[in-house]
Amino acid sequence: QVQLVESGGGLVQAGGSLRLSCAASGTRFSINIMGWYRQTPGQQRELVALITSNGNTNYADSVKGRFTISRDNAKNTVYLQMNSLKFEDTAVYYCNTKKFTWESGYWGQGTQVTVSS
Repeated sequence: QVQLVESGGGLVQAGGSLRLSCAASGTRFSINIMGWYRQTPGQQRELVALITSNGNTNYADSVKGRFTISRDNAKNTVYLQMNSLKFEDTAVYYCNTKKFTWESGYWGQGTQVTVSS
């Protein structure tokens, strides 16, 4: 059974930083595509950042240069370092894991990030 547990969310002032973590179990983490998505009320869930098994990354335009995704295969954990946070980054952030890009994959329970202006 695949489980993803996110942590690290919270309240931060604009311009501040947070680091999200997602610990995975029940899956071959090292070969999976790992991703961070976010969702605000009434909006669709959107991709924030992806990292493949060989370390290739992809970012939403809105976070390029501010957010960094990384993974530690020894710890089965993926991270999202978020710097220069903006009010519009406020959302519930979800971790996702999948083997192939066309899959929906598995989701964590989400962690709230609130940026005060």
